[in-house]
Amino acid sequence: MEELQYPIGRFNPPATITDAQLRKYIDDIRYLPQLVELAVQNMDEYQLQTPYRPGGWTVAQVIHHLADSHMNAVVRMKLALTENNPVIKPYDEQAWATLPDVANTPVNVSITLLYALHNRWVKLLEHLEADDWNKTFYHPGSGITYDMRLLAATYSWHGLHHLEHILRLKERMGW
Repeated sequence: MEELQYPIGRFNPPATITDAQLRKYIDDIRYLPQLVELAVQNMDEYQLQTPYRPGGWTVAQVIHHLADSHMNAVVRMKLALTENNPVIKPYDEQAWATLPDVANTPVNVSITLLYALHNRWVKLLEHLEADDWNKTFYHPGSGITYDMRLLAATYSWHGLHHLEHILRLKERMGW
């Protein structure tokens, strides 16, 4: 079950993040919307409503979650860039995945949102000054203080993690 839940492994934050690693993380964020779109482009409604693992979210919920989570990430980054180590507000991901907008919005809406959001996010990441990468926010739910490099690493992993949920489900089901 661990492999179904964490197909690329659990996130293991690097002790240090080099500029080369950072460029890779930014590219992962840049290309995620296209990769998600390609992963689901031929899926029908039944397939989109299939959980990626027993007890897991449906493919549609995963896509809407990516949009929700990455919107929160951009807001958290902007808070860190404009305030001194702000305390961010955690949210209940499970509860958000069951809200009416998730059940009643086509996945292409969240994919379109990911394209626009990630475009702006990458522009922000690519134009940060050296000192900006050291700015931080505190996440009271995890007890972790994130700097901008760790945030980029986290969301690089996060996007690829959920993309792999979709790809492995398709592989297992022969879609």
